[in-house]
Amino acid sequence: YGKNTIKFLRLHKEGKKHFVKEVEVCTHLRLTSCHEYLDGNNSAVIPTDTIKNIVLVLAKKNGIATLEQFAIDICQHFMTTFCQVAYVKTYIQEVPWQRLHENGVPHIHSFTYAPNGIRFCEAEQCRNGPLVVFAGIKDLKLLKTTQSGFEGFYKNEHTTLPERNDRILCGELFCKWSYGECKDFDFDCIWNKIRECILEAFAGPPDCGEYSPSYQKTVNCIQMHILCKVPQVQVIEVVLNNTFYNVVDMKNLGLTNDKEVLVPVETPYGSCACTLGRKTFLEA
Repeated sequence: YGKNTIKFLRLHKEGKKHFVKEVEVCTHLRLTSCHEYLDGNNSAVIPTDTIKNIVLVLAKKNGIATLEQFAIDICQHFMTTFCQVAYVKTYIQEVPWQRLHENGVPHIHSFTYAPNGIRFCEAEQCRNGPLVVFAGIKDLKLLKTTQSGFEGFYKNEHTTLPERNDRILCGELFCKWSYGECKDFDFDCIWNKIRECILEAFAGPPDCGEYSPSYQKTVNCIQMHILCKVPQVQVIEVVLNNTFYNVVDMKNLGLTNDKEVLVPVETPYGSCACTLGRKTFLEA
């Protein structure tokens, strides 16, 4: 049981310069007994309102250096404070505020909402067990207008999809990775590096791009690029929900439409998912 959607903004000041972290926190506990479920005995139950207040107090006392560190702080607090807690799990996602720039100059206290992928993390711990940290990015919308196709696929009497060697590749990406047992990582640096790897693998070199023969191959390229470039990542899950575009037929309007005007196909949409990990970690 626990408390979901604990939303708040943490303001940090350094002189005249302000820093903000707005987050949504979900914290769940499992107790060492289940008397509250079986017998209606609530003597060991930490009220969900108390859980909420603890999260807010920790934000006040510790600040939010990184999402991951704040999740670790929450887990460690419940494990060290309450002997009846057998397991704790915390999920945190960040509201994407970015500092406002005016003529290239960063503003000291103004921000803009820039939803260019939502950062999130999870931390979980069993009593007498390791504290495990996950992190990720979701709702990252990606598009490239060429260097993508889909050919040579299986066909039968139900197949109507034509082969294409030049199409728009568009999707909304969810990516979640595991650090394994928690260590003293620079979580901000790693998260930014992984986001950079996602964009590099999706788009290819800026002057020419890189051909994608399928959404599945693109998903695998993203995972391989991250595992090669970021040694702290042990297992990575990627889901790419596809958005397809159809070329508008303008013959009746007396025009030739050479893939210049397209409309998105809202539903149904395709989805590709894959989980990939280091062999040494998976065998452990």
